[in-house]
Amino acid sequence: MTVRRDFEEPARCRPDLVIGREELFAGAREQLADGGSVLLHGPAGIGKSTVLRALAADNAAPTRTVLRCSATESESHLPFLALADLLGLVVDDVSDRLPAAQRTALESALTGRGESTLQRDGLALRLAVLSVLRALATEGPVLVVADDLQWLDPASAELLGFAARRLGDTPVQLLCAVRTEGQEYDRHLRALPPDSLAVRLNPLTRTQVSTLLDHRGYTGLPRSTVRDIHRTSGGNPLFALELGRALAEDPSPPRPGEPLRVPTSLRALVLSRLEMLSDEARRTLLVASAGARPTLALLHAAGRDNAESETAQAAALGLLATEPEGPAVRFAHPLISAALYAEAPAQERRAAHAALSTAASDPIERARHLALAASGTDPRVAAQLAEAAAQARDRGAPSVAASLGLLAARHTPADGVPGPDERRLQAAEDAITAGEVDLARDIAREVLTRATVPADRVRAWMVVIESAGHALGDVDAVFPQALADAGEDPGLLALVHYQLAWRGLVVQGDFAQGREEAAHAAQLAARAGDRRTELLALAFQAQAETLMGHPDAPATIKRALREPQEPQVACHHNGPGLARFRWLLMSDQLTEARTTVTALLREVRRRGMVESEVHFLRLLAETELRSGHCGRALDLARESLRMARDTGIGTVASALLTSFAEASGGDVDRALALAREALEHAEEDGDQMYVSRALAALGHAQFVAGDAPGTVRSLRRVRELEQGLGITDPARGRWHGDLAEALVQIGELAEAQDVVDVTREQALRLGRESVLAVVDRAEALVRARRGQHESSLGQLTSAQDRLGKLGYGLEEARAAFALAALRTRRPGPTSYDEAARLFRRCRALPWLRQAEATAVAPPPEPVSVPAPTLDALDGLASMERQVAALVMEGATNREIAGRLFISVKTVEATLTRVYRKLGIRSRVDIVRLAAGRRTK
Repeated sequence: MTVRRDFEEPARCRPDLVIGREELFAGAREQLADGGSVLLHGPAGIGKSTVLRALAADNAAPTRTVLRCSATESESHLPFLALADLLGLVVDDVSDRLPAAQRTALESALTGRGESTLQRDGLALRLAVLSVLRALATEGPVLVVADDLQWLDPASAELLGFAARRLGDTPVQLLCAVRTEGQEYDRHLRALPPDSLAVRLNPLTRTQVSTLLDHRGYTGLPRSTVRDIHRTSGGNPLFALELGRALAEDPSPPRPGEPLRVPTSLRALVLSRLEMLSDEARRTLLVASAGARPTLALLHAAGRDNAESETAQAAALGLLATEPEGPAVRFAHPLISAALYAEAPAQERRAAHAALSTAASDPIERARHLALAASGTDPRVAAQLAEAAAQARDRGAPSVAASLGLLAARHTPADGVPGPDERRLQAAEDAITAGEVDLARDIAREVLTRATVPADRVRAWMVVIESAGHALGDVDAVFPQALADAGEDPGLLALVHYQLAWRGLVVQGDFAQGREEAAHAAQLAARAGDRRTELLALAFQAQAETLMGHPDAPATIKRALREPQEPQVACHHNGPGLARFRWLLMSDQLTEARTTVTALLREVRRRGMVESEVHFLRLLAETELRSGHCGRALDLARESLRMARDTGIGTVASALLTSFAEASGGDVDRALALAREALEHAEEDGDQMYVSRALAALGHAQFVAGDAPGTVRSLRRVRELEQGLGITDPARGRWHGDLAEALVQIGELAEAQDVVDVTREQALRLGRESVLAVVDRAEALVRARRGQHESSLGQLTSAQDRLGKLGYGLEEARAAFALAALRTRRPGPTSYDEAARLFRRCRALPWLRQAEATAVAPPPEPVSVPAPTLDALDGLASMERQVAALVMEGATNREIAGRLFISVKTVEATLTRVYRKLGIRSRVDIVRLAAGRRTK
């Protein structure tokens, strides 16, 4: 029997849409699936009811009977009301199974007929509820769903708790939600069976709040606004949604420096308590709400002489959190502060800021209050704010600098020097540094609507381009306008050509063009005396040359590292420091690379350079991954990805690096999902470089997952893309070993050998020792498949030793894994001990599981591939016969191309047709055909 539902589950309550609660939802669902009970608890508005409904809907299918109640505060005084909600529709179906005394007592309690009370009929009522639940459970599982447990009338709560403690193995589960502050939920567990799971719903993170707002349709909010919503709501989803709704409906959003306006729906939650304050205490709290870090000393300095008693009064009403240690005045919830400020008249707010402009000890804070206390333009106030913005910038607080800069622009007269637009553009550049790209773009677009000075216009165009990130194709039309505004000015042209270098790389996928544009930008910047742009252009040129395998790369890096340096450029994620790091990493100098990127990360954190922090976190993770520290790499990569998604900066790069880290040390399915996500976004952006890198991440994840054909498909595309991009340094992507080994697994030995040969030639030219060791490992597997057992063992042993000495722990472990498979035809537990030890040392969990599984698995059956007859060669075209004949002689694809005066690609295409016509899979079958032998 299933009780008719009293509401339809809305789509947003589906489990897959319980935003920010995925882990706790999974834990609660598992508890219910195992037959247990669950108590959800947390403060008002935190999302308990949403999760409760989602869990109830998710658990409805296996449940025979669902009993529901949802109490309210206004009805909590009515005895047995919740019991009537739970049992009213089902009691008649089982009442004939109850003893007469229990049936009479329960009927009296549920209908209100008679004078049933717990004092008079306590035992009969308790036993009756327990009997009803047991009777219902004989027909199938029972789920009791109770929301707002704190408002259950005491009688119903007592009866439910009595039954719950005595159900034992009876298939009755309770799913309840209760409003609590802090961790005080123990007493509510008495209404549930023993060993119930208590799940606290904590505030959402900023990223989760952003996702929630997007899901509910509030999608046009800048990231800086989402940050303010998160701060004001305290991560409470109900409060965040109300703030988002109010902002979406408000045609005039708050100006920079002003707190969010709190809608009436939320003010009502706290205004009743505010009305209980005395007028003087309310004024004191208004000053506290206007301050950034209010203390009793600050309140005294601002003229609030009775701050102690007035804050004590507020604390007694629950408006302030008590702080027995320390002088801070802290509101119980950020919403209280915001509602108090929003409710105050504008004149009182300005008075509060005026008092704080003299009371605050920090010059930045004094300047902010001075601006919010003033109205209209004022050169003195504007200059003070601009100075405060510079101080914030120097302190590593670019977000504060951007806010102060906008305030300075507002108070700057139209004919001021510098002008208001110049100050706005500085604020936009600070916003870029802080990772608030939406704010920066909006400022620049506003400036462009009225600016006529070429320098201001070009500077604004640069902000628009910077804020596009890797989606440069979206702002392609900006470049001609920027060039036109730059005219013949070398300094302005340098800025545009530097961005054109990025366009050449990202949009057109042409490293050579990007390098040329960067070199031109460096020359123009040097002529104009713009050292900052010159350094950035040289750093770009150096990185492009490094990836291209260009011989000038070391010299360009040295030019980029020459003095004078600009401190902020030196640690910028596109600056000379990064160029040096990339060179060190690709040259197998892992220790020096780690030291370099760690120092860069420390410096950008000190300066508040959010975008650079995202990138350097990812690059440090990459360094640890190369070194075989998979656990550390995974932690760093996940942190980078969280930060990237929170700021909207570098999400593709962080997702694909996290995919590599997950495949090496975490969850392979997660690695596959992240790689596909990165690939989708890179293709949407039209970023050929990151399409290549995302495919490499996907191919690696597929290889670890055991999908050799998928690996080959992905990495063949990478090979084609990198040839088109002009990338010749195999240390850039390091996908070559995966491709060669996957080709061996599917029997394409000729192509695998060709990958090895081409990669080895490039690595020898550039001195990439680790790449040479990896391709030796792959070639050893090719030799093993061709029956060259002894030479493959020697080659693998050498590769493992070299990789270990170079510090590539995971690659060393992979060589040991391959070696174990070759040393014996019947692998046993001891064959893989060394590989398992090395994988364990690296915390390479997916690889460790493979090694342990292979150690106990039976040896694979040999694969038999039928071979064609010699007569089949007669059916080939002339060029196909020539290529096949040279393969029979043992020539490589490159040698065949040279002798027949055709390209290597033509050789590969011709061999593909030969394989198809002859019904074979690789060049080794052609060699066997020439020897007159059939494959076994």
